[in-house]
Amino acid sequence: MKKFFATPIVLASLFASTASAEDLVFLLGNESSVDLVEFNVSASASNEWEANLLQGDYIAPGYEADVLIADGLTNCVYDIRGAFSDGSSAEDYGVDLCDLGEYVFTD
Repeated sequence: MKKFFATPIVLASLFASTASAEDLVFLLGNESSVDLVEFNVSASASNEWEANLLQGDYIAPGYEADVLIADGLTNCVYDIRGAFSDGSSAEDYGVDLCDLGEYVFTD
């Protein structure tokens, strides 16, 4: 089974003035070798994943999409999960999305 590693890339120039997590917009990239078919986030204090933000869509290898998290929370720290078309998944915990400009899944 393949292992996927999620690598956050900070683009400070895009979100340098972001102060709260009320409306977060960032690029979600897929540099893995298979389609990203599910993307979930949840506040780090939560024990469950929120709904799939891709909502039935997918991100093919080499592509990216804008992601909006408009949950009204003022917390910036989220856990991230990506599921792929080959059945594998990757999780990352405690990611500060207020400082994040892009999040990329890679092989």
